[in-house]
Amino acid sequence: MKIKILILLAILPFFAAAQTPSFTISGKIGNLNKPAKIYLDYSDNNSGGTDSTVLVDGKFSFSGNNPGFSSARITLDHTGEGKQASIYKGGDNIYFYFTNEHLSIVSDDSLINAKVTGSKVYDENAAYNKAIGGSIMEIDKIANGRFNSGTPEQRKDTAFIKGIDKWFRSKIVDRTQKQIQFAKDHPDSFFAVVALTESAGSKLNVAQVEPIFNAIDEKWRMTGLGKQFAKRIQAAKTIVVGDSAPIIALNDANGKPVSLADLKGKIVLIDFWASWCEPCRAEGPNLKEQYKLYKDKGFEILSVSIDTDRKSWLKAISDDGLTWLQVSDLKGYRSETVQSYGIGGVPSFFLVDRTGKIIANSNLQGAALNQKLAELFKD
Repeated sequence: MKIKILILLAILPFFAAAQTPSFTISGKIGNLNKPAKIYLDYSDNNSGGTDSTVLVDGKFSFSGNNPGFSSARITLDHTGEGKQASIYKGGDNIYFYFTNEHLSIVSDDSLINAKVTGSKVYDENAAYNKAIGGSIMEIDKIANGRFNSGTPEQRKDTAFIKGIDKWFRSKIVDRTQKQIQFAKDHPDSFFAVVALTESAGSKLNVAQVEPIFNAIDEKWRMTGLGKQFAKRIQAAKTIVVGDSAPIIALNDANGKPVSLADLKGKIVLIDFWASWCEPCRAEGPNLKEQYKLYKDKGFEILSVSIDTDRKSWLKAISDDGLTWLQVSDLKGYRSETVQSYGIGGVPSFFLVDRTGKIIANSNLQGAALNQKLAELFKD
């Protein structure tokens, strides 16, 4: 018995050390109290976490262990509407990268006006965004500000709206070019990987990005984000027209296994989407029309969601009236299936023939998809 006690005493310090939080994110937003609630979501593409807490006199705190370099979103729900409403309607969110650090977030009124201190990675993230012309959220905010500052007549004017859209698109093109240059100029920075990931879009230009990626310091290429990007490069090389489509074997909304292999003999449109993706949802009515036209002729749609929230996924399926196969492992971009197809953004589509081979993997939306299906199912 004494030996067992000694062994227990010896290992207790190990468990204590293992359970000690390695990061803290704490702060104070004014003097907010319940129902005000704050949400944290983070991921390093291999693992991640989610947490929430109510504010007490404006104070909040999160803690945990994050050995990787994680992208994070913190959302402040001022009125108790819930996380999803706060993200997409409230808009009081901040996005950043962090690791095992101690961040302090302080503001008199909101997250978007907060000062963040205590994180070297956060400061490097801010410097990166400055170098490339701002984050997507910052550019989007300016564009929305320009629209909202217009007169009621201007906001109805097509030329006024097109002018803002033209400005926004030019900023994104300029930002993308600066990201590529940043990755070339800073191979010793984790944000070189971030720059390539963000600038690559949904369709990788392997000839352009692979040499830049290979020149980045190995320690950054071996981060979760770096490993995911390496998989995207490999997928872009192998997932080409004429090749067999990678395996998809996931559960549907009822937990029933669904396999792409079981759909041989049909023309299958593989649709990578998400409930929060507006372009994905906008394509829904056209997919419904095409499915109605061709399902009895051997056409099937296999929608793979990159959602991480089950309720949001199921609600979108119900709200949009999607009646074809819906599958997901709710792992987002960390899903092995998503990574095997090299998905860097949604919507993304692949058309597979009756033998399981890819026959198209680009320009498969709207009229282009409709024309392709009309050709395939021509009587």
